[in-house]
Order: sequence, then structure tokens, then C-alpha cells
Amino acid sequence: METAIVARLALSPNHVFNPKPGPYNYRGMLVAVSSAAPGKGGGLLERPVIEKTAPGRESEFDLRKSKKTAPPYRVILHNDNFNKREYVVQVLMKVIPGMTLDNAVNIMQEAHHNGLSVVIICAQADAEEHCMQLRGNGLLSSIEPASGGC
Repeated sequence: METAIVARLALSPNHVFNPKPGPYNYRGMLVAVSSAAPGKGGGLLERPVIEKTAPGRESEFDLRKSKKTAPPYRVILHNDNFNKREYVVQVLMKVIPGMTLDNAVNIMQEAHHNGLSVVIICAQADAEEHCMQLRGNGLLSSIEPASGGC
């Protein structure tokens, strides 16, 4: 077991202490113990390494707390009277990553029958990119915030 040591507190040979290596609570501090030889005394208390951050710099724990995810957006495919169904399916499979043939057909059918269909829910930047790619291939599409999350 490797341990980074900041300081050592030497114990006298007469000091009664558990010589087994491992973490212990010593005066309210969590410490690691190592011993020169089992039962020979001379054990060492290793002070824990405390990471301090510079003023104005957040620790990794603070970053996780304050990290907010962007709200999701829906990419919507609108029905049109210009593109053939097969073409719409091909474009969906080409533009949307991970789009399967079955999903593309279902999305195309829903847009054909209901006038529109949700293609994918993703981050705003990705939604804008997918929408532009669909439009670039001649399909009618738009994006909107996804209420209620993914």
C-alpha cells in the first residue's frame, strides 16, 4: 500500500499501540499506521494529506456540485409533400447517430400520419446540429426545449 506522507509522529517503544498497519482515528484525525517490525514498537503515525485549493479555485467536489447540465431539446421532423418516405428514412439514419432502420421508419410514419415526430432529445448544441443537417438534406425540421427532461 503506497501512502503519501506529510509528517511522521514517532511513538516511544513503551507506547501501547496496535502495530497492525492500516487507517486509524487518532485524536480526531484519520491516520495510517506503519510499523518497523511487528511487536517491536517504534510505530509511526502518518498524517493525512490534506489538499488545499488556491483562493478562487474550486476543488473537484465543488465543481461536481455546481456543474449544471444544459436543458434537453427535441429535434422535430415535420411532414412534407416533397420527399419520398424511403428518402426520409435514409436521411434519418445518415444524420442521427445510432439511428436504426426500425426507429427511422417509425419516426417517418409518425411524421407522415400526425404531421410531426420527435426524432431525438439531446443537448441544445447537438439538437441544432441535427436540425441543420436534416434541413441540409431537404427535410423540414425544428427544435424546441424538451419540457420535463429526457
